[in-house]
Amino acid sequence: MLTAADLRKRLDQTRASLDGLRHFLDVDARTQEVAELDARMAAPGFWDRPEEAQRVVGRRKLAKRAVEDWSACERARAGLAEMLDLLESESDEALLGDLERELGELEHRVGELETRSLLSGEHDRLGALVNIHPGAGGTESQDWAEMLLRMYLRWGERHGFETVLNDYQPGEEAGIKSATFSVNGQYAYGLLTSEIGVHRLVRISPFDQAKRRHTSFASVFVSPEIDESIEIVIKPEDLRVDTYRSSGKGGQHVNTTDSAVRITHNPTGIVVSCQNERSQHKNRERAMSILRSKLYEHELEKKREVSKKVEESKLDIDFGSQIRSYVLAPYRLIKDHRTKEEVGDVDRVLDGDIDPFIRAYLCMRRGEKNQG
Repeated sequence: MLTAADLRKRLDQTRASLDGLRHFLDVDARTQEVAELDARMAAPGFWDRPEEAQRVVGRRKLAKRAVEDWSACERARAGLAEMLDLLESESDEALLGDLERELGELEHRVGELETRSLLSGEHDRLGALVNIHPGAGGTESQDWAEMLLRMYLRWGERHGFETVLNDYQPGEEAGIKSATFSVNGQYAYGLLTSEIGVHRLVRISPFDQAKRRHTSFASVFVSPEIDESIEIVIKPEDLRVDTYRSSGKGGQHVNTTDSAVRITHNPTGIVVSCQNERSQHKNRERAMSILRSKLYEHELEKKREVSKKVEESKLDIDFGSQIRSYVLAPYRLIKDHRTKEEVGDVDRVLDGDIDPFIRAYLCMRRGEKNQG
């Protein structure tokens, strides 16, 4: 039976977490930074240089969010501590239940704040572009690729991110041949870097009349969606633009006109496509935006000399190269092979709750950076 002492212990743990976050997020320094940036923005002539002004506004937004999120959690903790003091002097089971519910919500918010504190990469704050491709195996792998697509779209929904399906190529019998979608919102890219690689599924096949166990593979690649402040030069003569009839999900007009657009960047071989808009013009505009992000990521890879790591993330979609296994038969378990994180509730994960894997990966990444 839950007691006030149990809640006190959990609340003390939450306080310790918030104390650690105050130091790690440097809340006091960021509070001062917000005040200094406010004064700078109020100064005459601040908007005379729009590009620099936008960078200052972006810095202020990030600093203020860190301060406000931490402060909101700390106020909630202090309020719960006062309620717990009252509960310990006057036993009230209804109040005990309310406290447990509110403490659970606070613990979730603090957990999200701790996860975000692990994101310190140059582009972690940006939105994400996600590509999913099935491996060998035909319908089995194509169905698995669509399951992953649903999982990520549900994850985005859970976290309040806007998701936009840019390209959807359906399989011949079931599933998808490929899909590209955007996840719009702060830190989407940083969080989803944990998903780059090959995902392996083991299950009793719904497409096999003999009900045999099958293994399927699909690859996921994530790149940052760059904002308009980053200039990417694309020469028109370097592009090949093809139009075709949309084959993905959409209304009648979408599927009966040559509105879909595929753009090939000849110097790099990068190919992007978009078919979710009704007009060819809008699809071309969106495809160009995706191409800018792809080219930016391409340049970052060259500058940082991380081609070896990128190639490792694009290993053959086959045995021995997976980052995570999703086993539905003969037992039920999802295991990340990099972090060793395991979750037994596979339905919950496939419905979008991949946060334990994201957090474990970010902790591992920080450990590697500290060791380096």
